[in-house]
Amino acid sequence: MTKINQFIIIFLFLGPIGVFAQKSSISVSGTIKDKVSKETLPFVNVVLKKHTDSTFVSGTISNDNGLFTFSDAKPNDYLLEVSYIGYKKYSSPVFIGSNSEFIDLGTILLEEDFEQLNEVVVTAQQDAVTGTMDKKTYSVEDNVSQSGGSVLQSMQNLPGVTIQEGQVQLRGSDQVMVLIDGKQTAVTGFGNQNGLDNIPASAIQKIEIINNPSAKYDANGNAGIINIVMKKEVQQGFNGKVGLTTGLGALWIRKENLPTIRPQYRNTPKINPSIALNYRKKKINFFVQADNLYTETLNKNEFVTRTYNDGTVINQQMKRNRNTNFFSSKAGMDWFINDYNSLTVSGLFSQESIQDYGDQPFFNDGLNERLRLWQFLEDEVLTAAMASLSYQHKFQQPGHKLNIGFNYTFDREDEKYFFTNIRPSFTSKESFFLIADQTVTDFTVDYTKPLKHGFLETGFKFRRRTIPTNMQFNPSESNSVLDTGADGLATYKESIPAVYGNYIYEVKKLEAEIGLRVEYVDLQYNVDPNHNTYKSDGYNYFQPFPNARLTYKVNDRNKLSAFYNRRVDRPDEVDIRIFPKYDDAEIIKVGNPSLRPQFTNSFELGYKNDWNKGYFYGAAYHRISDGTITRVATTVDTTNLIYNISQNAGKSNNTGVEVVISQELSDKININLNLNGYYNQIDAFTVINQYPVENTFTAEQQEIYSGNIKLNTNFIFGKNIEAQLTAIYLSPDIIPQGTIDSRFSLDLGIKRGVQKGKGELFLNATDLLNTMVIQKKINGNNFSYTSKDYYETQVIRIGYNYKF
Repeated sequence: MTKINQFIIIFLFLGPIGVFAQKSSISVSGTIKDKVSKETLPFVNVVLKKHTDSTFVSGTISNDNGLFTFSDAKPNDYLLEVSYIGYKKYSSPVFIGSNSEFIDLGTILLEEDFEQLNEVVVTAQQDAVTGTMDKKTYSVEDNVSQSGGSVLQSMQNLPGVTIQEGQVQLRGSDQVMVLIDGKQTAVTGFGNQNGLDNIPASAIQKIEIINNPSAKYDANGNAGIINIVMKKEVQQGFNGKVGLTTGLGALWIRKENLPTIRPQYRNTPKINPSIALNYRKKKINFFVQADNLYTETLNKNEFVTRTYNDGTVINQQMKRNRNTNFFSSKAGMDWFINDYNSLTVSGLFSQESIQDYGDQPFFNDGLNERLRLWQFLEDEVLTAAMASLSYQHKFQQPGHKLNIGFNYTFDREDEKYFFTNIRPSFTSKESFFLIADQTVTDFTVDYTKPLKHGFLETGFKFRRRTIPTNMQFNPSESNSVLDTGADGLATYKESIPAVYGNYIYEVKKLEAEIGLRVEYVDLQYNVDPNHNTYKSDGYNYFQPFPNARLTYKVNDRNKLSAFYNRRVDRPDEVDIRIFPKYDDAEIIKVGNPSLRPQFTNSFELGYKNDWNKGYFYGAAYHRISDGTITRVATTVDTTNLIYNISQNAGKSNNTGVEVVISQELSDKININLNLNGYYNQIDAFTVINQYPVENTFTAEQQEIYSGNIKLNTNFIFGKNIEAQLTAIYLSPDIIPQGTIDSRFSLDLGIKRGVQKGKGELFLNATDLLNTMVIQKKINGNNFSYTSKDYYETQVIRIGYNYKF
């Protein structure tokens, strides 16, 4: 204990904690847990009665961590009663003396009441917004209209979330850190988010949206954090769940191809078998989970008209037929050594195989002359494996614990790209191959100590990340379009040690949180000396990332909160990557090794009002970013090629209001309405691009008022039938160098419980009216273009799940 106390003192410098006056009344607390699983139980009713006549004295409910507190009890003999739906009522005498100002009742274990469980049908849902308004939690099973799809598709129905070009945005920003079970993984990315469009939702239990993360979390992600919680059972004996989903997309052609290219995909199949097994006996719990998602998709079908200042007009289409097979699995063991120590060993393996069959024709203004045809096959395999070791020591006081974690990740990006360049005067065949191996080692120590009026968190994390990349161009003997001096080797190396401290203080009317994370980053990007443009580069910084929250409890139904966060968005390896990518024949993406981090200060005011059958949540927020990371599209010669290069654009800000209204209209219908309106501004900026030759680009200030509306309506019918209708409207918004037009979609789903609740059948349709079309307008230095993407959005799915 001496070393632990010293450890706490060392990190107290991380935030001014303050000294608070002692109360004359007695504070009585305890923790509610499930007797079998030892999982904490939130929102449990706890009542204190006089022992002599059972008259009511005080009542409360346990919080998100199962902790309950009576802050002003008087010395006396009492009877403590604990009740929770599905569990047997707990009753025990309690004596409160006058010698101590703080009494810890320890852990109270509730036993399931199976007779009660067989008789009770729960139709209400827990509020998504927590009492502190720092997090929203959504069950994937409740998202009926998106059952059987990917995690990305499930997210697009969630309040505050929008999807743009395969990226999740929170309140208009795609700078989001995505976690799986609280950890960054290769599956979802260690920097920029990725892979969400292929992770099956069947593997997910819930999704947490954290707009104002505490210092405990990594500092990156200015818009916040999305934590994906995987399914895992801890019941005694052998149990599990199996499921099968199938479906069809691209049911008809929304826009015909330009002439002379291969057909676009239609009636694309989807199939997703899944299985989750769990076996627990006494102190050992084994779990395994596997999902396989196979899809054929019209991944992109974009029609573009480019207009240049010299009068040249080019009409083109990018059609990409995609075959994807994503296999993911997770297995592990929990060892409950004793009441105070546990060890979890787990492994995650995934492999994603993607084959894109693409056609990109280019025509003149009148569409009567084909200027060029680009046909390609992109064959990519993404393999990831992660091993995790987690040890937890619980002290005698509930909530007092020490966690030590170790994670090792290896993943490989193996891409082969073959293309045929067909011109009126010649035809050439070329290719390029890319292999990038990533290794990431994370070591963490987290310590939590409950105090009389709150708790203290502190910890340490160290990350080492290395990514050697090898790009090889295979040019044709003549008429090559590849920049043969821009391939070669590059290595990304990143080291990040960080320490944090976070303190929460709570009394009857007030709750305060203050924290600080101090992070040192050393990034080196070593470039092949033969590269024709870029040289080795990197950066380092030592920066503080404070956070603060103040919550005032007006009464049991009304709360006010204020938040402050400072966060960072570090450029990921793909943003820095020096190799030009020819996925698009005439819009070429290139990274920038001189890219620097983007720092953001965030402010928010929140209000929540609960009533008997619903609640209102409102938040006003403001984010100010410096060094905004974006891509700049320019031309540099007479070829009409556009180079899309990563840059720091300067300052930007985002100011908005978010509203969530949840209301139970009747015992059959409830609604959840989300309104999000914001003002986006990107200041004028000037940057110097190095690739392919040095050139200067200047952009004027961009600003727009934008937002979105989402309405989820849930219906509960007889015979265990539920339905959900989701309407989404996204208003116009700004994107780098341009705007994106409004979008609208309507999703519908229905499910029915069968086999006495153990089985479930569901049917749903996304983008029911086929209205989701992405329209953009882009302005460059001597060009502009408009585009419409009729990619696959309408999908019909049917599925079955069975629990045992």
